[in-house]
Amino acid sequence: MADRDIDYLLVGGGIAGGNCARWLRREGAEGSILLVGREPDLPYDRPPLSKGYLQGQESREDALMQDADFYADQSIETLTRTSAMKLDLQARTVRLSDKQEIAFGQLLLATGANVRRLAVDGADLEGLHYLRTFANSDEIRANAAGKRVVLIGGSYIASEVAATLTELGSRCTMVMMEPIALSRTFGPAAARFFHDILVDHGIEVHAEDELERFEGADGHVTRVVTKKGREIEADAVVIGTGVNPDVMLARSAGLELGDSGGILVDSQLQTATRGVFAAGDVAEYTSVVNGGRRIRVEHWDVAFGHGKTAALNMLGRDVDHEAVPYFFSDLSDWAALEYVGPAYDWDREVVRGNPDEGEFTVFYLHEGRVAGALTVGRSDDLQAARRLVAAGTDLGDRAEGLGDLGTDLETVE
Repeated sequence: MADRDIDYLLVGGGIAGGNCARWLRREGAEGSILLVGREPDLPYDRPPLSKGYLQGQESREDALMQDADFYADQSIETLTRTSAMKLDLQARTVRLSDKQEIAFGQLLLATGANVRRLAVDGADLEGLHYLRTFANSDEIRANAAGKRVVLIGGSYIASEVAATLTELGSRCTMVMMEPIALSRTFGPAAARFFHDILVDHGIEVHAEDELERFEGADGHVTRVVTKKGREIEADAVVIGTGVNPDVMLARSAGLELGDSGGILVDSQLQTATRGVFAAGDVAEYTSVVNGGRRIRVEHWDVAFGHGKTAALNMLGRDVDHEAVPYFFSDLSDWAALEYVGPAYDWDREVVRGNPDEGEFTVFYLHEGRVAGALTVGRSDDLQAARRLVAAGTDLGDRAEGLGDLGTDLETVE
């Protein structure tokens, strides 16, 4: 017997869950809404954790989607520091960590992701940091600012944190398996631009190397040893080796998972169980703008958009999630990129502008079609890129015109 009946139960207190609650009320939902999150804070943007918040230039309140008064005014009940422990799809109930059994009419699973933790010698030493929450960012600022810091990984988190900590007076060293920072996602042309910026600002980069172990004294990390034999002194280490979708609740309930490990949902973000939706980092959805491909994208902007789509479909609107995924990354105030796609595979890059001048766009093409685009200083190019990704048109020989600054991108179809 359930303790309570809730019309709209939103499990996950992040951007996807918060925006779903907001759009439910905005679009006329009159039933009860309960937003459950395991963190102590209300839904907030995560990008500042490696940037403005880590630098001490933004507060927690600045990062919040909405303050507590908003949820109270909208009659949206929030439970923080609370986890969902068991989902029973047949009974349509969720048991919470506070022992409540909640019966739901409709359910959103927006449980986010967990950092991928390393299992190497010395991984239990103090001074090793992962970044996912406000508390993580607080610890990094307190323990790494102004010190010798080694960053493990060559993607967003490691690159962004290295830039921010350098601005805070840290001496940063990056260890990565990639030949160039950010090359795994963006390819050599764009990645070289960002890699050179990191190096030009004093960050030491050891590419095509891999972590072997951590060494320490008195329980605290003092050295990073790589598989190529490098020994790097460290007062602190920040590990940015990716995340895994938190699908434990979904898996134990019997929901189907996709090839990338996310909860399998259709183009309307609904699982095979009626009235059960997934959004954000955990959702592996059928993308109508990526040729019907099932994709999972880890970024706050995607989660934000998913929240709206899920809300509309909880209200019976039957709308596909048609947004072309977008995200951005900042390396302090040194450089900023914007990206639409995602281009999982590409066989050609067309560069518009000049990376040496710090203003350029890279179009990623697969079999003649625009699969994604990255831009620095040319945000206007993204409108055309979104349209071309969604259209899926084979540009053939016309693709070369994307790189000609004399070409009006709005005329490319």
